Amino acid sequence: MEARANPGSTARVVPTRDRWRQASGVGLLLLLAACGGGGGGGGPTSTPVAPLGWQQGVYKPASGFANLCASPRTGTDPATGKAYLDKLGGVLDENNWLRSWSNDLYLWFGEITDQDPGGYSTTAAYFKVLKTMAKTPSGADKDKFHFTYPSDQWYALSVGGSQAGYGADWEVLASQPPRSVVVGYTEPGSPAEAAGLVRGDAVIAIDGIDMVNSNVQSEIDALNAALFPSATGQSHVYTVQDPGAAGTHDVTLVSANITTHPVQDVKTLATASGTVGYMLFNDHLATSEAALVTAFTTLAGSGLSDLVIDIRYNGGGYLDIASEVAYMVAGPGPTTGQTFELTQFNSKYPNTDPVTGQAITPTPFHTTTQGFSTTSGQALPTLNLPRVFVLTGHGTCSASEAIINSLRGVGVEVIQVGSTTCGKPYGFYPQDNCGTTYFTIEFRGVNALGFGDYTDGFSPQNEPPATNGSFVGVSLPGCSVADDFSHALGDPAEGRLAAALAYRLNGGSCPVPATGIGLSRSLVVGTASGGIELVPPFRPQQQLRLPRPQSLPRAR
Repeated sequence: MEARANPGSTARVVPTRDRWRQASGVGLLLLLAACGGGGGGGGPTSTPVAPLGWQQGVYKPASGFANLCASPRTGTDPATGKAYLDKLGGVLDENNWLRSWSNDLYLWFGEITDQDPGGYSTTAAYFKVLKTMAKTPSGADKDKFHFTYPSDQWYALSVGGSQAGYGADWEVLASQPPRSVVVGYTEPGSPAEAAGLVRGDAVIAIDGIDMVNSNVQSEIDALNAALFPSATGQSHVYTVQDPGAAGTHDVTLVSANITTHPVQDVKTLATASGTVGYMLFNDHLATSEAALVTAFTTLAGSGLSDLVIDIRYNGGGYLDIASEVAYMVAGPGPTTGQTFELTQFNSKYPNTDPVTGQAITPTPFHTTTQGFSTTSGQALPTLNLPRVFVLTGHGTCSASEAIINSLRGVGVEVIQVGSTTCGKPYGFYPQDNCGTTYFTIEFRGVNALGFGDYTDGFSPQNEPPATNGSFVGVSLPGCSVADDFSHALGDPAEGRLAAALAYRLNGGSCPVPATGIGLSRSLVVGTASGGIELVPPFRPQQQLRLPRPQSLPRAR
């Protein structure tokens, strides 16, 4: 994933190596606007000269440029088990491939301003302009989800759910000095958990550098490197303040290969009006399938009256897994023969999936496992519930939103407690070329009623406008409630879970919403005053579909 800068500046490209997002679910990079280029170079050269054979608006097939690389890889591609297809080429070949590939598959290909591929010194710089620059009704970018990832790291992350980091989910409560960065949760068995970090711990300093007030570029670069380690074995001293405590203490974190546990804290809660199930669901990774089947099997035997799914930090992933979740919530009654989601590509492909070559048909509500991390074809457990409560934030994105949208499409009531979701009814197929995996929006999804227009997200019905007055998303029943870092996730006293429990007991009443919960999802660009840059609210592995035997499963 790339850091993004304001149009008049360049920013260092910093790959994410840990879970990081704003309290609303948006990611953070501590980057000042003054920071210089890097990560492979900047924008157009000063006097671009069109290469021979290039004409504006005329596109050669992308296949003619594929795998022609400035730095060809050798050895075996772990994604295919075969030798890499790379051959010696150059940056221009890679840029020409990007140009033709984007024109062919990008959902809004007609909104790309065709620019000379020879005028860009790096693929990273050229890829940034191969997208629409239009805005949503809220003023946010229409395309907030345009990014790249090193192919080897993407493969390890998406298939195994692992990446270098500490196992801490960083949340940003204040993006300008005095900054506030806290722990959202920790992964079981991770260095962060072993060091005693808990939800709500505030990061005061790293290696003696002031996290709260520093405005020195070199120090901010060092904070970046510490928060998002590029490899395992990197050691940093964090000064943290426990929730509600006055003093601070130091913990040493050593980066390791972190495996995500996508389903946690599955439990039942006894209430005066029946048993309520709860689960924390953080990722639609392949590994989540087996864990979800286990969780729903356990809950199915508990005589539930209601279910609360905590997806406030779930940025999405495999749509097939989202379909399984929706089916396990609703059961066969409302879902039999119904569409979970219909995929729509650009106008060049009204009937055929351009990546798989298959006819476009609706994705059903899956009634059996799809074989991501458990045996394919097993009957899924069901709860047969007419409604479901979802705890959301701005990190609730894509496949997580598809669960909400698909259930609403078949008449299952979805009650939303938290804040506006990220707004991503779009998806893409990851595409490797020359060691970089590219993600460009290729399709949109609509539910059984043909609805998929939630580019500004879903919002609880009483959510106030953002502090800047920006538009809120599609209104759902429920309550606007700020994220509560003073209680553990799954604690019945935690603000969002408590509000959901009270809503069902008190006839739909809500606590008074805090002002400013509807934070703007447009980018907040770093400034010389020490601001931090917020980038789109998703982690790379949470937006796409990866090849599996006999198919190319889409994801978001």
